[in-house]
Amino acid sequence: MQDFQGQVLLVVNTAPGCGLAPQYEELQELYDTYKDQGFVVLDFPCNQFLNQAPGSDEEINQTCSLNYGTTFPRFAKIAVNGAETSPLYRYLKKEKSTLLGGRIEWNFTKFLVDRQGRVVKRYLPTTSPLKLKEDIELYLEK
Repeated sequence: MQDFQGQVLLVVNTAPGCGLAPQYEELQELYDTYKDQGFVVLDFPCNQFLNQAPGSDEEINQTCSLNYGTTFPRFAKIAVNGAETSPLYRYLKKEKSTLLGGRIEWNFTKFLVDRQGRVVKRYLPTTSPLKLKEDIELYLEK
């Protein structure tokens, strides 16, 4: 995460086999719009929800690049819940839990992180990435 210090981040757990996968295109649109201002989408594929991210990391990358034209950083598959939860997701969930607790409920849960590394917003999986523009712009200005 050191590589992204000082940038506004949108951290998303994804799965190309999910019904919400068309959000990849909107995430790419956000990335294209704001990347020159210090904004980055960080994609963390996760296979914990109905096995909707099968295949190798390379296969997932190819699927997303070919089907959705994604160019933002994509990482190796991770766990977002349970004993194997990645340290990043432990931090994100601790900083911005919901009324139901910190657990990630589904693919495409989104976290907005400011330039100082603070988790400032958590968005539901069904929230369209394009609805985050106002929040992104606010934190890019800070």
